[in-house]
Amino acid sequence: MPRSAEISAIASPTEPAAGQAEGYAYAELGNAVAEGSAVLAQESALAIAYNGISHAVMMVSPTAVEDFITGFSLSSAVVDSIDDIYDIRLHHLGPAISAEVEISSRAFWAMKQQRRQLAGTSGCGLCGVEALDQALPQLTTLVPTQLPQAAHLVDLRERIAAVQDLARRSGALHAALYVDACGAIRACREDIGRHNALDKLIGALLREKYDVRQGFAVVTSRCSLELIHKAVRAGIGNLVSLSAPTALTVQWARRHNLNLIHLPHHSAPRVYSPAPPAREEQP
Repeated sequence: MPRSAEISAIASPTEPAAGQAEGYAYAELGNAVAEGSAVLAQESALAIAYNGISHAVMMVSPTAVEDFITGFSLSSAVVDSIDDIYDIRLHHLGPAISAEVEISSRAFWAMKQQRRQLAGTSGCGLCGVEALDQALPQLTTLVPTQLPQAAHLVDLRERIAAVQDLARRSGALHAALYVDACGAIRACREDIGRHNALDKLIGALLREKYDVRQGFAVVTSRCSLELIHKAVRAGIGNLVSLSAPTALTVQWARRHNLNLIHLPHHSAPRVYSPAPPAREEQP
């Protein structure tokens, strides 16, 4: 697929009535007569319940919600596989969305056990330990994956900007994208939350049965440790970040065989994981 013809092969749902969205009026500070209007990013409160049990409420962009719930369920370890998700039913309640998710009995039992452990430690001085277990979880190490070709990262920032439809209209949105083994952008998901954007992408890829070990995922936001967790749980082999990673992020990527690449603004891509070969001692 020629780069000039790149479009999302996995359709990226648009915001409801985005074409009819009205701009919000504003006046320039210090010049009240200078007025204008701008389309702003939308956000909704999303409440997720698994098998009738409320689990989480979060703010999301109201696009690709089913993709988000699928990716969130996997990357947050609610389910181990997309096959554990039987059904997703959405109910729109004004500015809020209620999601009823049916999951397997095995996944539901494991989720209830985890909730019981968290509730049992509340107020006893051990809740901090549980929080650390959530922040630094045990993850399955990935099978090493081949790094992408350097040519596939050429002009990547510009190509990403061209497919960020929502951000181009309103700004204030993060994006997560999938670039296939031929270097073409095949999917783009956007959200007000950087974690949400990656969850949406993961959900879209899994629902369409893409081989996530081919090509690479890209995040436009800061690459935090939580994004490493999500990528590893989803089985993604290559993750490219437009922002520099932290030391801990690199350590965890190396430990779990996740290839981690930083794409600076004006420098060549930097491969932080796997670690470069040790330099030979100079005589």
